Amino acid sequence: MRKKQQSQYQQTMFDSERPATRDSGPVTCLGMTFENDEARREYFLGLLREGLEELHAKLGGVPFTTVEAAIQRLKSLQHWPVGDDDRIRELAEKMSHASRVSGHESNDSRPATRDLLTLYKDEVGFPHGEIEDILNLSDPPYYTACPNPFIADFIKHYGKPYDPNVPYSKEPFAADVSEGKNDPIYNAHSYHTKVPHKAIMRYILHYTEPGDVVFDGFCGTGMTGVAAQLCGDRATVESLGYKVDDAGTIYQPEQDENGKTVWKPFSKLGARRAVLNDLSPAATFIAYNYNTPVDVRAFEREANRILKEVEEECGWMYATLARGVAGHGSRVKSQEDELVEEWAEKLRACRTAEEIRALLSPQTSVLSIGPTWGRINYTVWSDVFVCPECTQEVVFWEAAVDKEAGKVSDAFPCPHCGARLTKRTMDRAWVTKYDKAIGQTVRQAKQVPVLINYSIGSKRYEKIPDAFDLALIEKIEALDIPYWVPTDRMPEGEESRRNDDIGLTHVHHFYTKRNLWLLAGLRNRANQTKILALHYWLNSLEHGLGKRVKHGNWSFPMSVLSGTLYVPALSRENNPLYFYETKRKKQARALLEAKGLGNIVATHSTSVLIWENHSVDYIFTDPPFGGNLMYSELNTLWEAWIKVFTNNKPEAVTNRIQGKSLPEYQQLMTECFKEYYRVLKPGRWMTVEFHNSKNSVWNSIQEALQTAGFVIADVRTLDKQLGSFKQVTSAAAVKQDLIISAYKPNGGLEERFKLTAGTEEGVWDFVRTHLRQLPVAVVSGRGSRVAGQDDSGLGTQDSRLEIVAERQNYLLFDRMVAFHVQRGVTVPLSAAEFYAGLAQRFPERDGMYFLPEQVAEYDKKRMKVKEVLQLQLFVTDEASAIQWLKQQLTKKPQTFQELHPQFLKEIGGWQKNEKPLELSELLEQNFLRYDGKGPIPKQIVSWMRQSAELRKIIDEQLASGQAQEDDSGVVTRDPQLIDRAKARWYVPDPNKAGDLEKLRERALLREFEEYVALASSQRKLKVFRLEAVRAGFKKAWQERDYATIIAVARKIPENVLQEDPKLLMWYDQALTRSGEE
Repeated sequence: MRKKQQSQYQQTMFDSERPATRDSGPVTCLGMTFENDEARREYFLGLLREGLEELHAKLGGVPFTTVEAAIQRLKSLQHWPVGDDDRIRELAEKMSHASRVSGHESNDSRPATRDLLTLYKDEVGFPHGEIEDILNLSDPPYYTACPNPFIADFIKHYGKPYDPNVPYSKEPFAADVSEGKNDPIYNAHSYHTKVPHKAIMRYILHYTEPGDVVFDGFCGTGMTGVAAQLCGDRATVESLGYKVDDAGTIYQPEQDENGKTVWKPFSKLGARRAVLNDLSPAATFIAYNYNTPVDVRAFEREANRILKEVEEECGWMYATLARGVAGHGSRVKSQEDELVEEWAEKLRACRTAEEIRALLSPQTSVLSIGPTWGRINYTVWSDVFVCPECTQEVVFWEAAVDKEAGKVSDAFPCPHCGARLTKRTMDRAWVTKYDKAIGQTVRQAKQVPVLINYSIGSKRYEKIPDAFDLALIEKIEALDIPYWVPTDRMPEGEESRRNDDIGLTHVHHFYTKRNLWLLAGLRNRANQTKILALHYWLNSLEHGLGKRVKHGNWSFPMSVLSGTLYVPALSRENNPLYFYETKRKKQARALLEAKGLGNIVATHSTSVLIWENHSVDYIFTDPPFGGNLMYSELNTLWEAWIKVFTNNKPEAVTNRIQGKSLPEYQQLMTECFKEYYRVLKPGRWMTVEFHNSKNSVWNSIQEALQTAGFVIADVRTLDKQLGSFKQVTSAAAVKQDLIISAYKPNGGLEERFKLTAGTEEGVWDFVRTHLRQLPVAVVSGRGSRVAGQDDSGLGTQDSRLEIVAERQNYLLFDRMVAFHVQRGVTVPLSAAEFYAGLAQRFPERDGMYFLPEQVAEYDKKRMKVKEVLQLQLFVTDEASAIQWLKQQLTKKPQTFQELHPQFLKEIGGWQKNEKPLELSELLEQNFLRYDGKGPIPKQIVSWMRQSAELRKIIDEQLASGQAQEDDSGVVTRDPQLIDRAKARWYVPDPNKAGDLEKLRERALLREFEEYVALASSQRKLKVFRLEAVRAGFKKAWQERDYATIIAVARKIPENVLQEDPKLLMWYDQALTRSGEE
């Protein structure tokens, strides 16, 4: 009974936050009540139409003259929001800059002079499409296939105004997370990249409360919105390993002082509202369907009706004659051949689709007499080549494929002359035909059908295409499709036009004629309904119904090479009727499980947001990652069917055709992060998931985040193979998915910093605030899904504490410097002064620094764990070599002879541009060596006490008065102790480190002066000391000598500059301060 009451409570709690299901009577939307859901849609469609028509009327055809004139035009818009005065001026200035860039310079085929409408659309990422097509795809206010003018109303209605007096304090989410992708919602639609919604839920539950507004500006298929709404679903929350009580309080397992597992409250059950945005209409349309209530019964009913109608119309296109099938009127081969020819002739005699349908439709069921018919599941098509020796055609399938083994040979004999062939040594065979759809003669690589997989009842069979199959394909090719089909030219791009050389130049070329016909028939019928989910369903299989499906994975027929539009030499033409029926069931289940709440979705660039400052409570985002995926190009085939296309002008990618390299990518990401920063409430968090193996791209993201004003508090990598997170300590270690936790400093810090900027007080105020935002103790253990919790929800016995990298002195220094530099303020402390001040003001544990109130918590956790996991460092340059040496010498003071063989093993990955340094030079400039004179340093004494033998001698010496111990170490004349300590290198304490740092800095600056002298010559710096450049850049920044920074930076190889976050920061800021682009 109690479980039933809990279930009813949970369901009531969730349903109270959902709008009514479609057409279920009166509905309330943004505070307004409508007769039904259709009335709601019609009302908001009217407003959207009014705004779009006004936008076109007032900006279309008007040339750009001045910024002021553009501002007045933008302000004249009454029905289309463009933001406050600051947003409008910023937008007009961007339009001004764009108007001065010629089409040639920007790799744009359009005229250099563009009207205000085009300039506006390019800046905001307004999709390409006719007004009617945008309206047909939209369901306002919840979704618009363009910028959503209702977002400000949505946030005002559901959000909570920022109140600096309301306390908010959260550490970054630093627990291990592993969420698989085998989920109905995740698998319902294929998209290039997705984050499992259950993984995102953990972050949202950690950082937010019910009713908070969550934002994702690169939302893709909308998994952040799904996660936000499912935070109100008790069963889903509990599936994450949490507990939920009757009052809706959510508990997570932690260890108490006795090491026992206790459940502690950390969040509340309840849906969060999500604002979702993406540049791609294909992506946002999927996101809309996941995040808005769908009448699943109506969807299934209409989908079934459409499938039935299209099968009646087009089912004959997938008919084939059975060959050699036992128990179905078996005939000898000669009889089968005669029957095939007979039916092929009957087919050739038909003149229209109606005649063919009349001929074949009654025959497609198994009869006791006459031919046996099967339904085609898929047809394999093979490329055809020409042998360079005998000039005969070579069908790749026949010559290169071992059918039994399921393997394709790299080299194979010509079936005609026996010559040894490979794909590279042969030319393609070509076909030339007139394409009525575009009114042009086209030349395409020849492909022929080589295998048919078909079904009779529930059994599957295979056959080689016969005369009837070839006649059927030929007849379909000769007929006209009676519906609209997309015939757009593939846009310019490295990926989108990769198939131009084989003649696949337009969208319809990526489909066989019969699949194109059937898809068009389905679309035509879907367009006649008002159920937008039908288009979501139809779009979900585009990738598996074209020529891009690779035949080769014998067990799985939907193998498409992701992230590319590659068309394989052996492709499968799948029967859409079968796959859409299967997909319909999966998507109906996904739509039910997503529990669409009525989140709001927009389609434009995140670099231009029109809502108020400080309006969202949390951001989770998965931005584009450099040049890994060309989203706008890959989405062309999807978007062609919905008639609304991505505007790639503000697309954040590196793309040669678009004229975007890493600096342009970084600038675009900076603009997006600045808007993230503006709309996020002070003191709140943003989680960035990022996938890229290039250090330069990661550094661009890091620099963009810091330029926008964010402070990075935690960086981890997602190990997909093991399903766990591991901390990142160096840009050189970025090989997997990054999880970045960054926060927007609260208003108090920013206001105080204005008064204390450039002073020591400002430095330590920042450090105190930053330490408060960092995780105190990160516990990990084998088999745990969340830190300290195994699959049964109990604490693990072999828990370990992780080193929080951000709490180490050098990273605290880096964050402090970045905070000052991004705000144009002189850094008042050197590294040595900072390290000394840090040690004086903050307690240190295991190389990490804490606030006094935090260290007690860390000490408690430290006592209960098995060990503290040390960070693994990779030595690639001088800076990482120093950190590695510090790690080794902290554990054990060592002699040069002990260190040298270890050091040689570690420097195998030394960067080629980094000046090689001897171990002796690194030691002399950064560490101290005990020469046997004076007190034995306390660092060495601490290590010696770990030896029972030496500890006994030290204690005896101290007890007898023969030795004295103070803060500096142990004063003794014992030869055994002195001998064991002599010649050992050790890490100096902060006070002595200051003097050492000053000497090192002078040496680095002397070397930097040599680089400055070279900057005036034509020579590039090929091998140099990065630490010297960093020191020189910092000094030049303090002196506001931006010209020196720019001059030296331009002598450094581009890849080195882009891959070093510190150099990149100084260089970018120098460009900004000097006014250069």
